[in-house]
Amino acid sequence: MIDIIRQISAIHREVARRTAVTGGPGISVSLQRTYDAPPADVWDAITNPERIKRWFVPVSGDLRQGGKFQLQGNAGGDILRCEPPRLLRLTFGGETSIVEIRLFATDGDTTRLELEHNVPTDTAGSGAGSLFVGPGWDGGLLGLDLFLRGQAPEDPVKAASSPEVQEFSRRSAHAWAEAVAASGTATADEIAGALQASLAHFAPDLPSAS
Repeated sequence: MIDIIRQISAIHREVARRTAVTGGPGISVSLQRTYDAPPADVWDAITNPERIKRWFVPVSGDLRQGGKFQLQGNAGGDILRCEPPRLLRLTFGGETSIVEIRLFATDGDTTRLELEHNVPTDTAGSGAGSLFVGPGWDGGLLGLDLFLRGQAPEDPVKAASSPEVQEFSRRSAHAWAEAVAASGTATADEIAGALQASLAHFAPDLPSAS
């Protein structure tokens, strides 16, 4: 059983206006959470293909700085920077979609993971675009936590559509809607429309996905 409330609360979410890689206006989606594992272990879990497939999806490619990667059934891109065990910077699904993951050692041999996903405003439309990626990143951070605790499901791809994970995703979508509202980067109508689309995608089997 997943402690859904604890898992939702463990993630700090923020949406903000940031300069995009193009030099123009962009929207940034940021997440933070702490893991009960040292940075070297967390780094290996997010970069070792044999471990990645046990909590996320299989990955292939030339997995080094300057190489390319492809997530099975998901995005691919270029590995722009790889500085173990603290920094990973990638294109993600497009040249102007940039994901950066940073790891920091914290008290008690734990690790704070920070993930930032930045895209041009023309791509995101507004901060409401966060609702199309934020719950997916939340799901990844959930899977990583379960894996590091030795609680990962046998088939994480199949588990992602389970009622329990869909309930996590439903709560995640609402948490992202609150983050967007707090950021002032989207109108109420934009947030409401994006929330409904997000719920339909990430929690399609829940009644009314409300």
